[in-house]
Formats: sequence, structure tokens, C-alpha cells
Amino acid sequence: MSFGVLLMLPGVNFLAAQQPPAPPAPGSTVIREHYTKFEYRIPARDGVLLFISVYVPKDVFSDSRTYPVMMSRTPYGVAPYGLDQYRASLGPSELFSKEKFIFVYADVRGRYMSGGRPTQLQPHAPDKAANATDESTDTYDTIEWLIHHVPGCEPRVGLWGISQPGFYASAGMINAHPALLAVSPQAPVTDYYLGDDDYHNGAFMLAANFGFYQSFRPRVGDPAPPEAAAPRTAINTLDGYQFFLDAGPLKNARLLEPLAWFDLLDLALLFLVPGRHLQ
Repeated sequence: MSFGVLLMLPGVNFLAAQQPPAPPAPGSTVIREHYTKFEYRIPARDGVLLFISVYVPKDVFSDSRTYPVMMSRTPYGVAPYGLDQYRASLGPSELFSKEKFIFVYADVRGRYMSGGRPTQLQPHAPDKAANATDESTDTYDTIEWLIHHVPGCEPRVGLWGISQPGFYASAGMINAHPALLAVSPQAPVTDYYLGDDDYHNGAFMLAANFGFYQSFRPRVGDPAPPEAAAPRTAINTLDGYQFFLDAGPLKNARLLEPLAWFDLLDLALLFLVPGRHLQ
């Protein structure tokens, strides 16, 4: 009997992400032998559906075992998508998958298979209306759903993340769900405009913004798995210094990498340099 199905709840349409068949990733066969994968779209308090990928130890079904949860919330996607596609590893290290937990990987709001509008590093809102959301409430709502609907799930949750997922771990511990017992934010992003990789003490980080951050283009259309990665202009250039010399004035930035970051920079220049803009 296969348990690799989507849970159906009244009034909510949970559809599996459809991906073309792909060869199994190295290590995924071992994960498949010991875990069963589920995919869910779960409702947040404002009705937006958030996508999660869940790996449950098989002895939950054979021996009625129960396990605590290890969860990571990420803007980078929870690939591979599809019930028949398994990750090559689970958790922060191999030791966790051998110890066995229920592993949950969540697309944050507005990214890939999760609904809603994306907000880069959304600030916590201490005073919210009943259905207002931020990363704290999305974490809370995800945990609340998990402990009541995932087979073998104990009401004990650990949340971890590195870099941007580290930010989501930090944000998720504020006004935390009672079942959230451990949080490990590792090298979390905290302020793009000071010491992180978008700006360094106010200086625009060319290499990061022309390469790494191109994956943060605003989504167009309905939730969908990530497309194949596009070539990274600056990073794939043998002489990165020459690349920036040839790029010309800053107004050419949108032609090279049409990112929301440059729209923010345009807005900043309008305030800082009267009469100057990037058009």
C-alpha cells in the first residue's frame, strides 16, 4: 500500500507539483528506502496556501512509531518536486536522517509552489489584525497544521536554516507555536544594507546582484516549481572585472539583470540625488 498521496481537506484543493521525470539524485535511493514523501498545500490564517514537502519514516506506518519534526523554511525552493522525486539527504546532516525525524521543507510565502506575494525579509509586525500575516504567523500556522495532520507527528518541532533560511528560522521563533521547542538560525541574513551580501556598509555588491540574486525575480503567474537556472552573467565571465567595465553606466543594469533590486536602487537615487534617475 502506498502512502505517497496528498492529504485532501474539505474546501481546499491540494494538487501535487507536476515535474517531468528526472533521474534519481545520488543518495535519494537510501532516503526512499526509509522515508515516504508527501506534498501538501496548507492554509495560512489569511487563506493563502503554503507548500510543504514532508518526509515521514516508514516505520510510522509499519510500527505506529511517532517522531518529532525538523523543519526548514526557505525561499530557494524545496526541490525535487513531485511525490516520486526524493532528496539526496535530509536534515542538517546525515546523522539526523539516521536518527529519524519527520523532515519538513517549506516554500515561504510567494516563492515557487507557495501562494501569496513575496516580501524579501519581511519585518515582524508586533501588532497585527486577526488575519494579518508575517513570517512568524506563517511558521505558527504551518506547525499547527503539521501536528494535527501528518502521520506520526509529535508536537515537538525544531526549526533550522542557514543564511536566508536562517532569517526565516529567526523570524519563526517570535511569538512561537508552543510545539516549537528548538530553533537554530545559522549565519542568518539580518540586514542587506549593512554587512550582508546585497550591500556592504551601503556599497552596492555588484557580483552578488548580477549573479546570485537573479533567482529572486518577482514571480509572474501562478505558483510553480522553479524553471531551469539561467546563466549567471558576471559569475560565468572569465574576467569579472572586465564585465563590469564593459557594462557601462548603472542605467544599463536592468538590461543585464532586470531585478527588483535595481528598482529599489532607482528609488533611492531619486531621494539622494534630485533630478537623477536610471531611465
